[in-house]
Amino acid sequence: MRIVFMGTPEIAKICLARVVEQGFSVIAAYTKPDTPKNRGMKMSVSEVKAYCETVNIPVYQPTVFDDETCDTLESLHPDLILVVAYGKILPQRVLDIPKYGCINMHASILPLLRGAGPVQWSILNHFTETGVSAMFLSAGMDEGDVIEIRRTPIDPEENSQQLLERLSQIAAELSCDTIRAIEQGMARRTPQDASLATYAPMLNKSLSPTDFNQSAQYVLDHIRGLYPWPAATAVVNGATLKLISAKVIAEKTEMPAGTFLSADKDGLRVACADGEVLLITTVQAEGGRQMPAADYFRGHPLR
Repeated sequence: MRIVFMGTPEIAKICLARVVEQGFSVIAAYTKPDTPKNRGMKMSVSEVKAYCETVNIPVYQPTVFDDETCDTLESLHPDLILVVAYGKILPQRVLDIPKYGCINMHASILPLLRGAGPVQWSILNHFTETGVSAMFLSAGMDEGDVIEIRRTPIDPEENSQQLLERLSQIAAELSCDTIRAIEQGMARRTPQDASLATYAPMLNKSLSPTDFNQSAQYVLDHIRGLYPWPAATAVVNGATLKLISAKVIAEKTEMPAGTFLSADKDGLRVACADGEVLLITTVQAEGGRQMPAADYFRGHPLR
């Protein structure tokens, strides 16, 4: 089977690498164009492109799927297109090119959390479980028929980066198993129930300010879900700090939610709703590096 892969970030690279290692024929990869990065504006390549250069897979980086781009894709005669976090909406003409269609690995239990940020929103929405859905792509965003869903619990302390790393491994195995199922004519198609659909929009910095007038676990979910970007924030001693990590502790307080109770060798204690207390363990000042909260407040005593 001739496979064209489409993807951009680390999760896509992990899936592509597993597919290649399992002996499937990947004839080309599509990824986002190179972008200038940092002060030197040096061109940065995607994780997928960097990997492809090590295994001699031809790389295409179109900005749009116009007629010329679609003609080139058609000339590759793909039997299947595998998409993982590509970052582009594919037009119907592309979906119609491969003999066996286009399949996608989506990091949620569809139809929940369709959209760009399912990993982060699974934590922000306080889910205890998520997964990876293998699906056939359709014209609608994440609306195609589901082939298989593999579920996994969400640890109450893991952040979105750690969860994504675990889901990447699940997606990699599911990619290979789904290709085999399609080759063998065993791939199932289960239509999604649109009435149950929820959405996971792209994150932005307006989400960062932390509302401590919630349970300590919900505040922790906010911190976990927004790591590493855009990161939860709080204003302490007049300075905006990024809250990198925290944990719920078995303490109670009568102080109002949002009160900074103390800063000591363990970190910064903050009052949350219902008298619960959250311990902030890692922070980052504007323009600074991540550091233990204890170290930061040793140099910036809590007022």
